[in-house]
Amino acid sequence: MIAKVDHNFNPNNMLTGRYYFGDSDQSFPFAQLAGGLLPGFNTITPTRVQLISLSYVKVINANQLNEARLGWNRFVEGFFPEDRNFDPSSIGLNTGVTSPFDFGLPKMSVPGFSVIAATNSEQSARVDSNWHFIDNYSWKAGRHDVKFGYEFRRTTIALTQDNTFRGKFSFDSLSQFLQGIASSGKIAQGNTRRHTVENNHGFYIQDSFRWTPRLTVNAGVRWDYFGVVRERSNLFYRFDPAAVDGLDRVAQLYDKDYNNFAPRIGLAYDVTGKGRTVVRAGWGFFYDAFAQDIFLGHIPYNCAFCPGPAYTGIGPSPIMTSTANGTAFDPNTPAFSDFLGLGDFFGTDKHIRTPYTQNFNLNVQQQLGKAVLQVGYVGARGTKLFRFRDINQPSQDQITAADLANGTTDYGVPRNFPQFSQFFYINMEESTASSTYHALQTSLRMNSWRGVTSSVNFVWSHSIDNASDSEDFIPNAAQPQDSTRPSLDRGNSNFDIRRRFSWNFGYDLPHFGGNWAKVKNGWGFSGVVNLQDGQPFQLNYNFEGDYSGAGQGFDRPDVVGPIRYGSGANSIDLTSFQVPCTLDGGGTADTNCLAGTRHFGTLGRDSLRAPAFKELNFSIFKKTALTERVNLQFNVDFFNIFNHPNFANPNLPNFITDPANNGLDNTGRGLGFLPLTATGDVGIGNPFLGGGGPRGVQFSAKVTF
Repeated sequence: MIAKVDHNFNPNNMLTGRYYFGDSDQSFPFAQLAGGLLPGFNTITPTRVQLISLSYVKVINANQLNEARLGWNRFVEGFFPEDRNFDPSSIGLNTGVTSPFDFGLPKMSVPGFSVIAATNSEQSARVDSNWHFIDNYSWKAGRHDVKFGYEFRRTTIALTQDNTFRGKFSFDSLSQFLQGIASSGKIAQGNTRRHTVENNHGFYIQDSFRWTPRLTVNAGVRWDYFGVVRERSNLFYRFDPAAVDGLDRVAQLYDKDYNNFAPRIGLAYDVTGKGRTVVRAGWGFFYDAFAQDIFLGHIPYNCAFCPGPAYTGIGPSPIMTSTANGTAFDPNTPAFSDFLGLGDFFGTDKHIRTPYTQNFNLNVQQQLGKAVLQVGYVGARGTKLFRFRDINQPSQDQITAADLANGTTDYGVPRNFPQFSQFFYINMEESTASSTYHALQTSLRMNSWRGVTSSVNFVWSHSIDNASDSEDFIPNAAQPQDSTRPSLDRGNSNFDIRRRFSWNFGYDLPHFGGNWAKVKNGWGFSGVVNLQDGQPFQLNYNFEGDYSGAGQGFDRPDVVGPIRYGSGANSIDLTSFQVPCTLDGGGTADTNCLAGTRHFGTLGRDSLRAPAFKELNFSIFKKTALTERVNLQFNVDFFNIFNHPNFANPNLPNFITDPANNGLDNTGRGLGFLPLTATGDVGIGNPFLGGGGPRGVQFSAKVTF
């Protein structure tokens, strides 16, 4: 539903209002994000969106104008398994769950069979609300166009994320499953509802100064204060090794940052004064607001449930976990008992600062007859970017010393040499990452020249950083391999694409006279060519063992041979990579590592390259005027007309590329070539959802009147 109101009180005062309301029920039937594969365990996602916007424009005089805008939006969404109303106790499966909100069959994994039930990440729900007010004042004085104003934003998030609250079980065999004897299992309980709020303020002033008829300079400065995110029930905690539980409950999670001054300057220069050669340049600071999800919604690879500093195993709303008791299911005895508080913590550095980026560019635009050529340099430097480290991770010296002393570092077993013994993992959000980006960007555009329309673009670029995201959806995107030496993870950005070429073209065939004009005229064709280098990736063991001794579970391997890429569906030769320890010849488990040989793998972060992307989409069309006011257009569209296979980044669809995908030999080397299993149309992110599928043909007709 959409409602609109426009009212002019008089020529100098105008009020505009908009309201939007939308409801939807989405689902995830393919288990790509949430639901189960089997019928009856789909994930249902009810969503409600509401938007309100008001604008009031006041004309002061011929040279001054003020505009005030007020907006509010609310986004409500939940992720619920289709069987959420099913109580497992009704079939004699006593999981101990008593809250109807967490009903549903526990996730059950049996070798050789599809997983039963939905993923353990359900159930979850969130409500996002935003207030936005901005007042802009524009003043034209001679050669100056001055604008200044104030902006206010208030964001609140109410989030519930009952991860593994229905429980999950693993069975070693079908026989064990039929007997109701799980080899392992886990469940969590507690109150996960958290409600955060943040208030942001900003002031700005800018001046567009027409210095000469050929030179215009834009200069300004903006100051932002991004308010400290707080939890309404005062449930934020800060890590303190001296505290009894290692945690302190705090009202203010991190220090306020008042230093967010952002100057900007840009210029446009008409070199000849004829509008044929124009030089543009600019530079500016741009600060980034604190996303509340970094305090509520972390999904790191190393710990199963540590979404942020609002979730702990102590205090008024603790999260507790338990493992299965190892006995056969008994309707009179809960399968889980002896609940303990969370053994991991995801905290925030109290000195965290506001991330910012410096953007700068220089480009020249030249008219060449009917075409326009543009060549430019674009750069960026990111500073104080977010990433996190496990500050409880041992250093290489500690790993070697403990190994030689016969200490255990197997994944899942508490390390006997942690710096802080209260926890296993202590991830800390920091603003210590950085990035650089440099690009040569070129384009040649031609519009409507003898029926031809064309735009050719080529970009050569390189993005480098030591954290490509604030989240570790893909290992080492935000968390370094060695948290004691994070600088070693500086490398290609996850999204780095060196070369990209695109060509959009269209041609309307000439009109012919004589008979059959409606048949002969109105024909044309168009197309899009996209060519780009593959995105980077690295290899990480997917919890096969703790080969490095660091206890993270997703070590990178050693490079022990030349890097060899395959062809077609074969990505890379895995025999060139080996576990980062020396095996004793008795097996490939981490327990077979010889004492003192565990170390961090030598493969660099994002040092490998995914397959390139190549695609041509082509269309033939026919336009016909049926009457003076009615027109018909018929199209035949060919997607990926040459049926070129385009494989997604090997990280997809599982968000990790495992060097032990085909197994390991007795020295710990990988076997064979890594198979590519996803194409761009189904593997999220390469280069976008919907691209790279097999050839497709679409017929369509459109009537306009």
